[in-house]
Amino acid sequence: MLLPNLVPNRLEAGCDEVGRGCLSGPVTAAAVILPADYANEWINDSKKLTKGNRERLTEEIKTNALAWAIGSATVEEIDEINILNASFLAMNRAIDALKVKPEFLLIDGNRFNPVYDIPYECIIKGDGKYASIAAASILAKTYRDELMANLAIEYPAYGWERNVGYPTKIHRLGIKEFGASPHHRKSFRLLPE
Repeated sequence: MLLPNLVPNRLEAGCDEVGRGCLSGPVTAAAVILPADYANEWINDSKKLTKGNRERLTEEIKTNALAWAIGSATVEEIDEINILNASFLAMNRAIDALKVKPEFLLIDGNRFNPVYDIPYECIIKGDGKYASIAAASILAKTYRDELMANLAIEYPAYGWERNVGYPTKIHRLGIKEFGASPHHRKSFRLLPE
């Protein structure tokens, strides 16, 4: 069972992002404030859950959270400011969109560049330690996966409905055969040397 909060009864927002290692699509983050007494044994790092479990938990999280929000940084922003800064931008956008202002932020990872005056702590592998970060990882992943599946309808050559933009063999074959789409990150090496 993941820990509910770092400090009991403090409004803590867990924040995580997905899509940093992708060749296409936005980088997407979510921020989630869970009630202090909330517990759900199924909530875990989104990478350890099946697609069906993530989708069921998404509804559960949205229903029970005190607040939740999604933020993204576009392919153009990724190319302009680099993927790390775009990840921070997506996280800050998610935090800004929360309907309840958190008193503290739990950030998954080892670095963060805040734009708001909210104290925070970076937690390596936080999505496997704190329920609010795990919840954020689930919301960000289900949102981004659905977005990529929808883009795959218009751009079927890359297999995004399955690889969601990660550099798989099918994705790279699509780039080789059809070139890059408008949703590819031009600052990334799309094909091996």
